[in-house]
Amino acid sequence: MKASAAPLPPQPPLPRLQRALRTLLAHLVVALIALVAIGGATRVMEAGLACPDWPLCYGNLLPGRQMNFQVFLEWFHRLDAFMVGVALLVALGCGVVSRDRLPGWFPWAAGLALVLVAAQGALGALTVLHLLAAGTVTAHLVTALLLVLVVSASAEALATPSATSRPLPLWWLGILGLATLLLLAQCALGGAMASRWASSLCLQEGEGCRWLLVHRLGAWPAAAGLGLQGAAALALPASQRPLARRALAASLLVPLQVVLGVLTLRLELSQPAITVCHQILAALLVALIGAIWGRTLVALLSARSVSASPSLEMAHG
Repeated sequence: MKASAAPLPPQPPLPRLQRALRTLLAHLVVALIALVAIGGATRVMEAGLACPDWPLCYGNLLPGRQMNFQVFLEWFHRLDAFMVGVALLVALGCGVVSRDRLPGWFPWAAGLALVLVAAQGALGALTVLHLLAAGTVTAHLVTALLLVLVVSASAEALATPSATSRPLPLWWLGILGLATLLLLAQCALGGAMASRWASSLCLQEGEGCRWLLVHRLGAWPAAAGLGLQGAAALALPASQRPLARRALAASLLVPLQVVLGVLTLRLELSQPAITVCHQILAALLVALIGAIWGRTLVALLSARSVSASPSLEMAHG
């Protein structure tokens, strides 16, 4: 008869600073998803060059006389990105100053997020200066999604007490890594297609259809990867139920994402709200994958520290 796993001991509450940083990063995940949504709306409404200069808009922090809906979208997109950068700078400062009260990985993760924000700002500037060059616009989107992934993983890892994490099988890392790569590749294909206006050109003039075809074909392996991840999560230890719930949530969002993509084409891009929702759901999927990575990495670090403990005890013995 198989012995049941030993119950996990009750855990003390997280330190106050760690809770505060977790709350900050959780809010930043929402702000970053909004940033992707506003960026999508800016593209759909053809407002990418509504502010012809950078970093100001018509030479001002707040364009007054030139303000209209398109200018507002581009201006608010920049404002959201600036606020995210300031918040991550604060998080990095806390991580460095109070590193003895935080997990050792946190300053590195905050530093990586800040580097991505800097790259995102540089790509945003090039997007304007290069007049919406397709490659720059695609890189701008991919960097934003990588930032969502890193910040979401960090927020989830801060909220996960290490002692509550049991070791994970190696096959889980392979499945999670595959699903992540397939999802990011599909998002990059979508960005490349959108930045070239391939859908509109294909539907109206029959040009650029190869980008649309590649994006549609790419949906199948991405959906299969997320579905496999959701199914595999059911075989994880009972202590990883929060992780399994997030994996299942991601797999359940895939059909909705497919429906939104089909509707976008069936309506011939005539409903900007549906197109933007398609992009929001892609960012939400990346955020969920990030949260899964956060819990997975905490489990790996916990397993490493547990395996090192007997060696230390023998050395002192």
